[in-house]
Amino acid sequence: MSEHNKMQELTPFAPCHSGQRRQLLGTALAWPLLAGLSPSALAQFRVEVAGAGVTRLPFSTVRFRGNDAASEDVAAIVRADLERSGQFRFVEPVASGLDENARPDAAAWREKGADSLVVGSVTRLADGRFDVRFRLWDTVRAQDLGGLSFPVGSGDLRLAAHRIADHVYEKLTGEKGIFSTRIAYVTKVGARHNLWVADADGQGAKAALSSPEPIISPSWSPNGAQLAYVSFEARKPVIYAHEIASGRRRLLANFRGSNSAPTWSPDGSQIALALTLSPDGRQIYFVSDRGGSPQIYRMSAQGGDAQRITFSGNYNISPCPSPDGRWLAYISRVNGSFRLHVLELATGKVTALTEGSADESPSFAPNSRLIIYATREGGQEALMTSTVDGRIKTRLAGASGDIREPDWGPFAR
Repeated sequence: MSEHNKMQELTPFAPCHSGQRRQLLGTALAWPLLAGLSPSALAQFRVEVAGAGVTRLPFSTVRFRGNDAASEDVAAIVRADLERSGQFRFVEPVASGLDENARPDAAAWREKGADSLVVGSVTRLADGRFDVRFRLWDTVRAQDLGGLSFPVGSGDLRLAAHRIADHVYEKLTGEKGIFSTRIAYVTKVGARHNLWVADADGQGAKAALSSPEPIISPSWSPNGAQLAYVSFEARKPVIYAHEIASGRRRLLANFRGSNSAPTWSPDGSQIALALTLSPDGRQIYFVSDRGGSPQIYRMSAQGGDAQRITFSGNYNISPCPSPDGRWLAYISRVNGSFRLHVLELATGKVTALTEGSADESPSFAPNSRLIIYATREGGQEALMTSTVDGRIKTRLAGASGDIREPDWGPFAR
């Protein structure tokens, strides 16, 4: 059991990103590899599609012209992002040498079954940067849906690809994409604890902090500029804020006793300790055993009577409300296994999203479409994402070691 979980057993509250792990009996899952991606793209994620009636938008993309001069396969990253969202299905491309300046044969792509097509180019500029351009086509209507250009350094090629995926996602679904957002998580390798910041697909991880003492409960500020977290460097839980751009940190809370589970207010001006705020900051979700077993409750941020939210199961922890206020993700103990569930708050409908035994720490993407969580796969801990219906799951790339406590950052600004 982690140091974090030892502490959480002493408090009636459990935050959005603070899961509790008991006995880990992890079951190995089979994850079919997807054909057609470059080796680097294949390494970044695996996707499992489960259940009938999964409706996804068929799209295709071809390798960007000039991409051989770059270190990242832009089209492969765009494909991986869109598939991982659960909203898109990849269609093998028609043989062609298209870029953003060429008009595709819409009939040929429709015959292949692709409703949309992403094409583009990667050009090295005189100053060493790359100009990444793309164009999106509606092949059903033979319509040009526009494109953009991203002049970036070689280290930002992946970011350019994520922004292309964001644009395509928003254009075709009407919702903002989350591929250029970031995640934070904690690993433990040997005696070292590390706080990481990575792309939403788990790639490009950079260590924000390394310590011989536990680091727990990372929490993004609403503007994505800071991470609050709990450190045990002082031999007790103390809360710090880490500035992503500068690497500087400052002390936020070192009150007498335990300082745990930081959660930012919606405007970023305040921190709640050991509580989970609703997206609008008006309500607080917490865990209490006042009814005889751990259950999730909700109350006004101004105080007042608490309302019990979970009734299915006798052990429910780690509440995490979705940014749109529609869903509540949480961990429920089922026959000794800890599994990710989601509750539709308006109807009370509960859906079990996984069949594992050691899920923890759910956190919603800023568009409320995906949930990231930690689990145990094949005897090792891993970061996973799941759609809110549980039909499409992805194993993210990540650092080796004991991986836990993910927190999904806000939309890029």
